[in-house]
Formats: sequence, structure tokens, C-alpha cells
Amino acid sequence: MLIDSKINEVVVIGELNVDLVASGLKTEPVLGREILADNFEMTLGSASAIFSSGIARLGRGVTFVSRIGSDEFGRFCVGELSKKGVSIERIQVNSESRTGVTVVISTPEDRALVTYLGAIAEMEFSDIPDDVLDGHRHLHMSSYYLQTALQPDFGRLMANAKEKGLTTSFDPNSDPEQGRNERIFEVIKHTDILFLNEPEAKLLSWQSDVRAACERLGRFCPQVVVKLGGSGAIAYRNGEFVAADGFRVDAVDTTGAGDSFAAGFVHGFLDGCGTEECLILGNACGAMSATRPGGTGGQPSLTELNEFLNR
Repeated sequence: MLIDSKINEVVVIGELNVDLVASGLKTEPVLGREILADNFEMTLGSASAIFSSGIARLGRGVTFVSRIGSDEFGRFCVGELSKKGVSIERIQVNSESRTGVTVVISTPEDRALVTYLGAIAEMEFSDIPDDVLDGHRHLHMSSYYLQTALQPDFGRLMANAKEKGLTTSFDPNSDPEQGRNERIFEVIKHTDILFLNEPEAKLLSWQSDVRAACERLGRFCPQVVVKLGGSGAIAYRNGEFVAADGFRVDAVDTTGAGDSFAAGFVHGFLDGCGTEECLILGNACGAMSATRPGGTGGQPSLTELNEFLNR
């Protein structure tokens, strides 16, 4: 069943792909050697879709804007989003495209990713309907470095959202080339909440200390949130730092945990929660996500999230 985008609070413009997840590895893979996985699954992938799924599980109406190929992987992605209550009416299906794929090699502590971009790199600004932001409260965008055709217009989309009265969040994710693109600041200056992990924050700010990184990046946007994995997260807002510890769980696969964190944080933000509470919600959603293979299998409903926090 599709959700009418006019009643959706959150709009996500981003990439869509499947994740092929091999989890439970005892050691990291080495070229020329074979190792065994405890489990293998095909799951809904992409930072944008994992965020959308996570915030939809918490009860928010979500419109998803993306592009896929007319293939089995694309049909799987659309089916999974629809099951999770995310509106799929704005997803373009192109017969000449191939849906992107990420191969995830996951240990309990970390994971390695190999991505075939396909349609991820093809969606352009001209493909996005003019009215796509109408009727929404919040715009979230991610995977800046992978969406190469849309990358020059990230800033324009975020600026348009601000002009229409939406709040915005941005999680650029890691650059596969480990570079520093100065044009990204044209996006950040229209961002209300900037999500980064610790290495990303240090690289983007040219700082070796995470707090110094937050202070530098805080010159460009109101709130910087840095995800610290199992150690929790830290936020810098209005010249002040707020930190929240992580939760101890039996981690199976950390794929998408950062996107689930962002979903929990934005959920709290839209409810008017303070920064510390938003961090706690984000940490809980990220931790619960890591207890199942793939990025969405462990994402909690609002009831499950409250039960987890009460425990």
C-alpha cells in the first residue's frame, strides 16, 4: 500500500541499491584466501533507503525519491520499501539502467564494502519533480560522493527546501577516494543537522581532534553530530557540546547503523526533543540495527525502541 506523499513529513532524495551481506566472519578477508561466513542475506541497501526505512518504522510518513533499473534487484528494493511503509511513487524505473549493488563483508566489529554504482550515479536534478518538496516538513540527503550526476545540485535542493520552510539533514558518508571536496560546503551551509562519523569529521575539517572538528564545521551549519560507533555520539550546537554514551548489544553486522542512528536522531528532532535526547534515540536505533544482518532487519518500531530504552 502506498502512502500519499501529501501527508508525509519526511522526503528523502537519494540512492537505492541492494546489499549482499556476508556476516559473522571471524577474520577479515584476504586476497588469495577463502574464509567462511556464518550467514548470507540479500537486504535493502543504500544509506538513503536505510534511513527512510528506519524513520518510517518509527511512525513517520516518508516519500522516497530515487532511480533504479528495470531488473530483479530494483524490484526487490521497491518491494522492501513498500513493505516498510515508505512511499515509492517517486522512484523512477529506467529500462536502460542497472540497479546498484553493494557487497558487504561484515565482522562484528566492522565491515568492508564493494559497490557497483549503476543507477546510483545516474539521477540528475532534472529528473526530480518540481513539487517533490511540497507538503513535507524535513528533507534528508546522503551519499554525496556516490551520486555523481546529482552531486552538483545537492546544495540547490537543500536551499530549495529551506526556502519552502523545511528543516534539513545531510549525511555525506565516506568518499571512496578519501578526498576532501570543498564544494560540499555549498551543501552544508543549507543544512540544519550535519551527520558524520569520526574519520569523516576529521578529514572534512582538517582537524585531528573530534571536538576541534565539530567547532570548525559548526561555523557552517547550526548543528554537527558525530557518530562514534559503540562509544556513542557527540553533538555541537550553539557553541556547546553534548555527548551520549552508546548501548551495549551483541552486534552481528554494523551495516547501516549510522543511517539508523540518523533516523532516530531526526525522529527526536521532529518531535522537538533536546539534543541529548536526540542523541540517545539515535544511539539506541543504531545499536538495535547492529543486532541483525543488513541495515534494516534490526530497526525498531517506536514501541520496540521504548522497550529497549526502558530496559
